[in-house]
Amino acid sequence: MSSNSIKSFPVLTTFLYTLLVVLMGLLTFDLYQANRSETTSDSTQVYTQSDSNFTHLWTAPSDWRMMYLRPEEKELVLYGRELIAHTSDYLGPKGSVRAMSNGMNCQNCHLNAGTQPWGNNYFAVESTYPKFRARSGKIENQIKRVNDCFERSLNGKALDSTSKEMRAILAYIHWLGSDVEKGVVPKGSGIFKLKFMKRACDPIKGAEVYAAKCQSCHQADGGGVLASNGKSYTYPPLWGKNSYNVGAGLFRISNFAGYVKYNMPLGVTYSSPQLSDEEAWDVAAYVNSMPRPSKDLSNDWPKIAKKPFDHPFGPYADPFSEEQHKFGPYKEIKDRVKK
Repeated sequence: MSSNSIKSFPVLTTFLYTLLVVLMGLLTFDLYQANRSETTSDSTQVYTQSDSNFTHLWTAPSDWRMMYLRPEEKELVLYGRELIAHTSDYLGPKGSVRAMSNGMNCQNCHLNAGTQPWGNNYFAVESTYPKFRARSGKIENQIKRVNDCFERSLNGKALDSTSKEMRAILAYIHWLGSDVEKGVVPKGSGIFKLKFMKRACDPIKGAEVYAAKCQSCHQADGGGVLASNGKSYTYPPLWGKNSYNVGAGLFRISNFAGYVKYNMPLGVTYSSPQLSDEEAWDVAAYVNSMPRPSKDLSNDWPKIAKKPFDHPFGPYADPFSEEQHKFGPYKEIKDRVKK
């Protein structure tokens, strides 16, 4: 090998190394750009990932921690979870314990047995009850909270406060909130509150959303799909005689809209919503304009000025109509309350 070749070898090595670094840099940049393009192509995905309301959400305790419970405590917690998930098998029209509800399950409204973030979960119940509720005008405990669901969402009867079933449900709620400090509402609790639209919610537009996104499960008549055991529903009724009554929380359009936005169609979560905000508001208006069981609400909201902006029944402490309270636009109602 000549002396010139030997001298040029380090130069060649340096050149090849530099070329390799440049090529790797270009490849990394291309991959970054491709990934960025793929992510930003879905504007909803970007919004939910960057919004602090959808990061570091509270989650339920892991099941393995039940090993630290006493056997009788664990049994009660597990029975409570079973009752929330399959309420009607035990307490529905053909329930094995007693017949006292409409055939729906608690988890039809409180998803994944009350553990899904922004799925109307129970995370804050243990930490915030007892508490004053303007609807009754009284301080309420968890028993009252549970029985409100039975009497309103399940359109049934109150559960005996001393029954094994009530004790099991309370034990399960206590388990879910066992890590939450008193008075704290963990991030992701309950139902997400959507921003108001400038216009009123439109049931006609909502009917189109329902046909496209909801009807395949809940059926054209809103009656849902009965499970093969004939005791409960695979997909619950959204209106009609077996659905929630007019006193239920989901009969408020704002609650229904926030619920379906980040949970429906079934399988959707806050990280991958399918409905736009407007679609959620409109389909909520459609579903809640359909016939359903009534309830005596004469004892609700003893101070009418405390009624929610979307409570659909008068009288009110403001000049806005029942129609506007039910369908909106809501902003001017809320703004008046702030004054």
